[in-house]
Amino acid sequence: MSLFRVDRSSALPVEEVWRRLTDFAAHGRQVPLTRARVLSPGPTGLGTRFVARTGVGRLAVDDPMEVVGWEPPSAGRPGRCRLEKRGRVVLGRALIEVYETSGGTRAVWVEELRVRGVPGLLDPVLALAGRWLFGRAMDRLLGI
Repeated sequence: MSLFRVDRSSALPVEEVWRRLTDFAAHGRQVPLTRARVLSPGPTGLGTRFVARTGVGRLAVDDPMEVVGWEPPSAGRPGRCRLEKRGRVVLGRALIEVYETSGGTRAVWVEELRVRGVPGLLDPVLALAGRWLFGRAMDRLLGI
């Protein structure tokens, strides 16, 4: 299983960073070659299901996910959103955390990722690609 972490700081308030990072439909507009479709009625919260489709044509892969933990930031407490990947090809989990800082917000995305059919020997390559892809998406979502 590939493990990677992306850490970003933003001058935006913690509530706005939370809103942007948990707007899963927006992720599809920010990640190259990806479209996201939310399957559950809003607002986003515990039990929300969505599918990220990444690739082109027949080379695209669906990544269905569900929000299994939902703790919005409040009264000095960090926000945490836990996702479970429920696909046949892409498996794993993700944790999005947002922390209020004196200058704005610190956002952390930690992902454990396994792609069926991809040998564990390639986990470092998946982690490198994940850090780049999710880092770029976070930068765009946060306007960095």
